[in-house]
Amino acid sequence: MQRSDIRNIAIIAHVDHGKTTLVDSLLKQSGQFRDSQLQEACILDSNDLERERGITILAKNIALNYEGVKINIIDTPGHADFGGEVERVLSMADGALVLVDAFEGPRPQTRFVLSKALEQNLKPLVVINKIDRPDCRPDEVLSQVFDLLVELGASDEVLDFPYVYASGRSGFATHDPKDHSGDIRPLLDMIIQHVPPPTVSMDDPFQMMVTTLQWSKYVGRIATGRILSGKVNTGEKVVLMRADGSRVNSTIEQVEVFNNLGRAAVPQATAGDLVALVGLPDPDIGDTVAHPSITQALPRIKVDEPTISMSFTINSSPFAGKSGKFVTSRHLRDRLMRELQSNVALRVEETDVKECFRVSGRGLLHLSILIEEMRREGYELSVGKPEVIRKEIDGVMHEPFEILSIDVPTELVGGAMELITPRRGQLQDMTSNETGQSHLQFLIPARGLIGLRTRLLNATRGEAVINHRFDSYKPSEGELPGRANGVLISQLPGKSSAYALWKLQDRAEMFVNPGQDIYEGMIVGENSRDNDMVVNPVREKKLTNVRASGSDDAILLKPPRDMSLEIALEYIERDEYVEVTPAAIRLRKIGLTENERKRRPMLVG
Repeated sequence: MQRSDIRNIAIIAHVDHGKTTLVDSLLKQSGQFRDSQLQEACILDSNDLERERGITILAKNIALNYEGVKINIIDTPGHADFGGEVERVLSMADGALVLVDAFEGPRPQTRFVLSKALEQNLKPLVVINKIDRPDCRPDEVLSQVFDLLVELGASDEVLDFPYVYASGRSGFATHDPKDHSGDIRPLLDMIIQHVPPPTVSMDDPFQMMVTTLQWSKYVGRIATGRILSGKVNTGEKVVLMRADGSRVNSTIEQVEVFNNLGRAAVPQATAGDLVALVGLPDPDIGDTVAHPSITQALPRIKVDEPTISMSFTINSSPFAGKSGKFVTSRHLRDRLMRELQSNVALRVEETDVKECFRVSGRGLLHLSILIEEMRREGYELSVGKPEVIRKEIDGVMHEPFEILSIDVPTELVGGAMELITPRRGQLQDMTSNETGQSHLQFLIPARGLIGLRTRLLNATRGEAVINHRFDSYKPSEGELPGRANGVLISQLPGKSSAYALWKLQDRAEMFVNPGQDIYEGMIVGENSRDNDMVVNPVREKKLTNVRASGSDDAILLKPPRDMSLEIALEYIERDEYVEVTPAAIRLRKIGLTENERKRRPMLVG
């Protein structure tokens, strides 16, 4: 049977196409909230990192009622590095709201999430968003979405998709792109009419797959998923089927359904509902929760493999333990294992070195968000250079390749090409439009992307828009050019002096301010040449009794380069670490003393 009183839909799109802003409009116009509850923008971006960066990192569930129908909405991340979040929550939905920017059109992540939705047999509904932009081209973008679906092998039924034009920021949806009035109701009507109600089996025994985990200090892990068959009651006896095939008997202490911005406890939930179950003994994502009579677990969630790995180890610098609470390898291991429980696209391996772990993820942003979260929680650690994960296929070593797309002013195309072609980037497509913008698409090894974004933005005066997505594994290419410049390495510990930095800045770009604490082996700047140079950044000016009037030079210092976590991870080489603490991000050599570096020149993490 079908449950006509409920609709389950996921919102999927490329980053910055306006998913969370559109959800804001749905919430504000639903009439179910006080104004004080909806004061902020991007209401579902609830954690600090999401608000600071303006991106969605974790999938969120909300529910609103419209004309007697409960609509469960799943807001998903738009960045390719968080594709694991999208893959695991799509199984809870029956339809997908595909959001596309009315100017930019389909982007790499649009293709990725759309292909995943089609694999799950979800019905796509297309929303052409931001039609109030002065440079929008809604009809052309709609044609591009149709072409994309054809490329992905969509059926004739899917190609006859419903669509609507909208502006999430202005809060209206319309079937006429020239009409910018009205409210968001045409979009809600389209969801009710075209998203299929969940097909359920009420009489079969209870079955549910865990797709999301939350944690409460009061009740422990809370397992979220969609009930596939049967009913579940508070206090009911169930069995938890784990990945290793074991079966654990347990009792459901509380059943919660999604209601508005939160959850509400109910005595019973039935097939088709999205529920959160309290009381299960340490469930993991992909586990099956079922009636004790069920003997076969549901097929586990399949997530694409990681492509980038890096080493995480304890902070062994002289400043270790000065600002962090968690500094030992045991703390580091416990935190990484806890992350594995909810981050399905992450992999953690223990290495031959006791304090070192190999952590693999979808991309640099995926891993840097984890590092930033750990840093804010009070962890100290050192992180090695990101490296791609290679595979041996039919006796030949393969490496991951990505599709890189760049939008850049036409007059700056030459500078972009000069940076990409030495990194084995192969131009596949190049188009220009009447606004003076060019669109370039390359096939490039994933390792060629490491460190490319910063250089491209510098070369294009910050005007390049850069996106990439995983394509496939292909035979490994040759060596790629490394960092063009060497670094300045501190020879002595102490506080950096303005006099020493002033003498060094003619031949280098500095990373530190005067008066900053320095230790031996710390990287304090970038050399103007290609070799590393050991320097003394703590040297003070010698004072004498004889001073001639006007003989002192005025010390004028350039501002140091601001090294964010992502930029630092892209910058380092194999013999260097990024030292991450709650108070600072520093660069250092793995071998801190000059003798150690000479004795073991290939020391790597």
